[in-house]
Parts: sequence; C-alpha cells; structure tokens
Amino acid sequence: PQYSYVISLVIQGKNLSSEDLADKIENLMIDGINDITFLIGGSLGLSQEVIQRSNFKLSFSKMTFPHQLMRVILLEQVYRGFRIIKGEPYHK
Repeated sequence: PQYSYVISLVIQGKNLSSEDLADKIENLMIDGINDITFLIGGSLGLSQEVIQRSNFKLSFSKMTFPHQLMRVILLEQVYRGFRIIKGEPYHK
C-alpha cells in the first residue's frame, strides 16, 4: 500500500530482540502509523528496488529460511511484540 510503513525481511537487515521489535511497533503506533507491511522474499529474495523502497530492513538471522517458514516466525514475533506492548506475559 502507498502509505504503508514497509519493513523488508532481509539478511542484511537489523537484528532486533523481541523487546526491540515491540518497541519499534509501539513507536510506529505512537507516531500515527497504523499500516505496516512486512515483505518476505521468495527463493530469490527481494529485488534491490523493493529493498530500497523499504522504510526499515529487518533480519531474523544470517541464515536463509524458506519463505513459508519465515511467515510463521514473523507472525509469532509480531504476536509476541503485541503481548509485550500490552504488558502481558510471554514465554522467554
């Protein structure tokens, strides 16, 4: 989406802890950003054009994962981030 804050998942992105990701999401919400788009590349990754368009580059690891598995990992981390934001317990 045109007005979405775009986060690309790329190996060369920034590594964040679960708490750091929660802070990132919370700060975006405080800034009035209510549309966040996460981009996960396929087997060839994301194009340089797409990566450059991104507002933030995030890495979960220096390793490469299948995009189907990365969707599950991302979903779990976003869920965990919202639990942290709400002050609810989460398993470490």
